[in-house]
Amino acid sequence: MKMTKYALAAVVAFSASSVAIADGHGNKKATDTSPAEDLAAYRAYFEKRHPDDGAGGKPDFSNGVYSILADARSQWENTEEFPPYEDMVAKGEEMWNTPFKNGKSYADCFGGDPAQRKNYPMWDDKRKMVVTMELAVNECREANGEKPLKYKKGDMTRLTAYMAYESRGQKVNVQIPNDDALAAYNNGKELYFGRRGQLNFSCASCHVQSSGTRVRGDTLSMGLGHGTGWPVYRQKWGDLGTLHRRLGGCMKQMRAKPFKAQGEELRNMEYFLTHMSNGMEFNGPSSRK
Repeated sequence: MKMTKYALAAVVAFSASSVAIADGHGNKKATDTSPAEDLAAYRAYFEKRHPDDGAGGKPDFSNGVYSILADARSQWENTEEFPPYEDMVAKGEEMWNTPFKNGKSYADCFGGDPAQRKNYPMWDDKRKMVVTMELAVNECREANGEKPLKYKKGDMTRLTAYMAYESRGQKVNVQIPNDDALAAYNNGKELYFGRRGQLNFSCASCHVQSSGTRVRGDTLSMGLGHGTGWPVYRQKWGDLGTLHRRLGGCMKQMRAKPFKAQGEELRNMEYFLTHMSNGMEFNGPSSRK
């Protein structure tokens, strides 16, 4: 494929020492392209690599491999008629409506509205850090004298599944408002494209360069749209899991030490990855193989 001037490194091959960007003629640094340039190149790459949804239409990219595999999508649509996470969403709604011991509730932290996905991840300029919805949930709990929830699964995913369900149809619009936020974004970009572990893989090795190809019985999903459907119910898990749970699992598959859930590294990676879905609709919770 012909490279644009500002195409992302993983759109082609990049060396183990490369951080994030290549123009087809040599390596560039993560800071050499803007978020807008990254987004345009990322989207153009996937639209060219996967022009068909498997049934003669254009992929929407918001539903993983079901966006490009017609047979798999048909089975997935049947599953979604009676989704395996339905009871979990109901549990999350119950949690939302149950007051804390001090009489306040999640509604007091989130302006009375559970449909919060459009607001996260966000840059908090006072604290100079990325804030995710899961982090905001636990900060709400701790501010009201409650113990924090675990970040990968369990009650956190129940509550955020309800919040995500209420947010369906909202569009991703992650903002990079200033240089500090840009530094966090670029760090997330470097982590996404950086190789690690005994296998010397990056996230992009599978979900950009090899997207749509098969590994054993599975088809690798596209990186475009990865920020839209969380939390996800995976058949493999038999449960809901957060984005950070999935990212940690991918790192284990690379034979690399996973970053801590809701640590700075994964929050920055989520900031980058969700920005790369800007303009798409949130559709969580979702189900995957």
